[in-house]
Formats: sequence, structure tokens, C-alpha cells
Amino acid sequence: MDKKRIVEPRTLPGFMELLPHEQIQFNHIKDVIRHTYEQFGFLPIDTPIIESSEVLLAKAGGETEKQIYRFNKGETDLSLRFDMTVPLAKYVAKNYNDITFPFRRYQIGKVYRGEKVQRGRYREFYQCDIDIIGDGELGIVNDAEIPSIIYNIFSQLDFGKFTIRMNNRKILSGFFNALDLQDKIVDILRIIDKIDKVGKDTIKEMLKEQGVSEDSIERIIEFVTTKENVIEYLKGLNIEDETFNTGVNELEQILKYVKAFGVPDNYYMVDLSIARGLDYYTGTVYETILDEHPEIGSVCSGGRYENLAEYYTNKKLPGVGISIGLTRLFYILNEYNLMKEDTKKSISDIVIIPMLDDLSYPIEVATKLRNKGINVEIYLENKNMKKKMNYANKQNIPYAIIIGEDELNTNTVTLKNMITGEQKNITVDEVSI
Repeated sequence: MDKKRIVEPRTLPGFMELLPHEQIQFNHIKDVIRHTYEQFGFLPIDTPIIESSEVLLAKAGGETEKQIYRFNKGETDLSLRFDMTVPLAKYVAKNYNDITFPFRRYQIGKVYRGEKVQRGRYREFYQCDIDIIGDGELGIVNDAEIPSIIYNIFSQLDFGKFTIRMNNRKILSGFFNALDLQDKIVDILRIIDKIDKVGKDTIKEMLKEQGVSEDSIERIIEFVTTKENVIEYLKGLNIEDETFNTGVNELEQILKYVKAFGVPDNYYMVDLSIARGLDYYTGTVYETILDEHPEIGSVCSGGRYENLAEYYTNKKLPGVGISIGLTRLFYILNEYNLMKEDTKKSISDIVIIPMLDDLSYPIEVATKLRNKGINVEIYLENKNMKKKMNYANKQNIPYAIIIGEDELNTNTVTLKNMITGEQKNITVDEVSI
């Protein structure tokens, strides 16, 4: 008889696989994000991971299309979704008559990109997105609500001080129009978006390579590095460009309402260097930086776009939204030891450890506690006390209930705090955690 071949158990590069205690922490972050989205009235949707390539790739091109996981099943050309925005565009166009506008949706799920595997970069990863979609128009106050959502999420997660940096693409476009650089706007925006990573001198050289004059380069550098009293600075430039002035007015309104939404002044700022690389952002843009670790880059970004579903419908559907790359964020938090120590590490609140042959009473106790909303598991294996307690410790279960003959005869339980070692004999009704 041939010897059975053993296949090496391995996970593909670029795919995250966690141990249970890590998954509990991951799920905690996901739950905070989901709960906050729902607090602000966003509705859940879930689109397919696999889409028709014709539908999914309607707007794709360049590097994005190269990273798509694409395959054929029979004669059908299929692709895995590479973000949540394109499926949202299809969803809104397809269900236009059945959804209410403004349409506030959130989606949390996996997306796929066949990019080069790097530290913190994955080929399969969770995105947590919200978008507010208007039918024909969408008021600018919606753009001011987004920072308050970001603030609520990252305050609860408590990873340290963070700053929500905001800008408006119209301001940038109008400014470059005034410098007569409108034919180079896209290239210049992509260059200045890198200023925090590569520094002023490198940016100047890159702008020179684009044929930008010395005088214009100096004005651009001053512009994107102005951090104080930005609205006054922008108005003081006296630029007579309609796009520029529309952007300044929008930004001024957003700052007014961000304050009204309760975001503290030291948690947000205007940063004229923020451009966002994606071409479809047309107005407000956001990036969120952990103050003590700016080298990480943005942990939450997004912005305003004029027409979400232009490839699927003739209707104009403007929107504003953000995305949190949860898988990358979780990796970073562990890499930098930013995960809170008191984050729950066990699903079970209590493990019941029976020291009886007949398990009827321990099972009754577990049922009563579960009915009170407590997560309870019973150690059902016939092992000695030491092994049972080791199990509770290894599983990071905070409490153990020990039930022996004495507890059975007195209709009580012994509740032990696994952290302090304190224990007490009480009735089931008195159990609380």
C-alpha cells in the first residue's frame, strides 16, 4: 500500500490568517467601526465578491486592471472585486428605484488585489466603507459629518492621538489654473501628495522635471505647506478663479460644521498638500494620521466625487465617503504595539469546570447564565483539576465557575476570578461579571 502523501499546510502569501485570540481583537475593531457607522444611520449592504468582468472593469485601467484576479468559469468572464466603490456604483444604478436618497450605506468585507506582497500590504483584505450618495445633488454639510464619524471611531479604538487632515480638490485645481498650469494639474497633484514622504527638495526636483518654473514652484511649496489660518491665507491670495473660490467657500462651511459636530479643534486641520491620488475625487478629501506614527501614512481616507455611477447610468449621483483598510490597520497596530492591553481576548466570559460525574447541574447553570446574556462554556472533558484550570488560563477566560459535590448539595457555585485569584461561593442568581 502506498504511503499517504502529507501536504504541507500553508497559507498563500498576502493572505492574513489569525489565531483565535488575534481574531477576537480583529473582530472587536470591526465591531466598533460597524457600530459607529450604524449610530450615524448608515445602512448595511453586501455585494458579491465575484462580479462579471464587464461590469466590474467598466472604469478600470492601468495598474488597477493589472492587479485584478480574473478568471473564466465556462464561457463566463469573472473578476474578484478590488474595492467597494465600483460594486457600490453598480448597486446604486441597479437599485435606483428601490433605494431612498440620500442613500447612506456601509459595507464591510473582503476585496482582492494581486499586487506585490509587502509588510502590511495584502492581496486579500477587509475594507470598511461608508458613502452618502445624492440623487442629482448632495449638500456640502454631508462632507462635514464624515470627520465626526472618523473621530468617533478612532477615539473609541484609542490608538493614540490622531489628526484628520482635510483639503478640497477645487482649491488645488483653481490655484494651478491661476498659475497657468491647468494642463499639468493631475501630475502636479500626484507629486505634491508625496510631500510628507519625500520632503520639499525632492518635490521641487520632481516639479522641475514637469517643466514648472522656479517662481511657480516656490508659490506651490508655500501654498501646500501653509498650516495656520488657512482660510484667511487662501482668501488673501485674491485669486479670481471660480473653481478656487467655490472650493474655499466649501471648505469654510465644512470647518464650521465640523466644529458643530463636536470634533475637538486639535483633532482636525486643513492641509493643502492632501490631494488623494484617485482621479475621481472632485471636492473635499480626507486623510487620517496617527500623530505619533506619521510614517504609517493614512489609516482612513476618502473624499467627495461628482458622479459615482457614470459608467452604469446617465443619472448624476454625487457622493462623499471614506474607507478604512481594516486588515492593514490591524497589522500596523500589532507591528507598532498599539493594541490596547485591555482589549478582550476571550469570547467566553465564564468557563464552568465540573467536578462531578453527572453534568446535569453544571449544564443547568450554564443555561441560566446564557439566558442572562453571559457567554459561557463548559469544560466537558474528564480531566484533572489542574488541566481544567490550565485550559481556562490559556483561553484567557476571565472567570471560572467550579461545581463539585458541595455546590450541588447547596444549589450554589464557586466563582473564581482568574486574574486576581479571588473566589466566592454564591447562588447562580448572584453571578455577575
